[in-house]
Amino acid sequence: MFKRFRRLRVNENIRSMMRENFLSVNDLIYPLFVVNSKGIKKEIPSMPGVFQMSLDEILKECGEIEKLGIKAIILFGVLESSKKDSCGSDALDDNGLIATSIRAIKKEFPNLIVISDLCFCEYTDHGHCGIIDIKTKSVDNDATLEISVKQALVHARAGVDMIAPSGMMDGIIYALRKALDENGFENLPIMAYSTKFASSYYGPFRDVAQSAPSYGDRKTYQMDYANAKEALLESLEDEKQGADILMIKPALAYLDIVKELSLSSKLPICVYNVSGEYALLQAGKKAGVIDYDKIVLETMIAFKRAGAKLIITYHAKELAKLLQDKGN
Repeated sequence: MFKRFRRLRVNENIRSMMRENFLSVNDLIYPLFVVNSKGIKKEIPSMPGVFQMSLDEILKECGEIEKLGIKAIILFGVLESSKKDSCGSDALDDNGLIATSIRAIKKEFPNLIVISDLCFCEYTDHGHCGIIDIKTKSVDNDATLEISVKQALVHARAGVDMIAPSGMMDGIIYALRKALDENGFENLPIMAYSTKFASSYYGPFRDVAQSAPSYGDRKTYQMDYANAKEALLESLEDEKQGADILMIKPALAYLDIVKELSLSSKLPICVYNVSGEYALLQAGKKAGVIDYDKIVLETMIAFKRAGAKLIITYHAKELAKLLQDKGN
């Protein structure tokens, strides 16, 4: 005798009862990109539906996000070239772009969870994620930790709800946790970019964030995408240092890493459904070769099935509307 698995697939109601993984609007985090000036809403050609926005437009967007039921955003500052310098001074300023934006969003939308990307690539004239060692022309890890602590305290004082350091510096979680605790922010959570690969899937993001390195690459501090064991070690080390949430970035090509981490850690896992993944589905939609909505939903369930609790995605607004239509 053989097992008839089809017995539990005979109609939609039974299939729904047997479903193991579900997507909710509560799982979604929407990336936003803020620029200086007013009245700016500039669409990114490589990422249809994604915009650089001035703060007044960001606030309008946050109102729409709340109406859709999305609970959280991750905020990136996009600084004009004239204000960039070698150490990303604007990111260290309590009246800089990101601090000002956090305060304004939290004032108007106190219940919206604001997560801040903590890095320097968007603020430095060289486009790397920290202080450059002149001799080696690479990022000085420990010098970058020092200014990362300063940046974290700027975000904390501005009222951010969660900090997400994306620079992949060794020891960053320990340094931030220690500084936040010592300055009265012991309840401020850290979402670690705990395994961030040096990936070609980031290409369109560098258009929207204007953060491409002016020379070289980031392979000395981001992960080699061929290494699975090292990837797991990176995330487990961030857990030891005090991270509250672990992130895998990119998502779709790294579901083996997500699954392995979900079996090795009890912390919540976030995946970043990155710009290249988004752009590929948008291109498929434009070419008319895919059922876009169904593939977006299937992709999100793949993230959940692999073990992700949270999903940072440019599809968040689309998904919120799809879930509303489905009554979820």
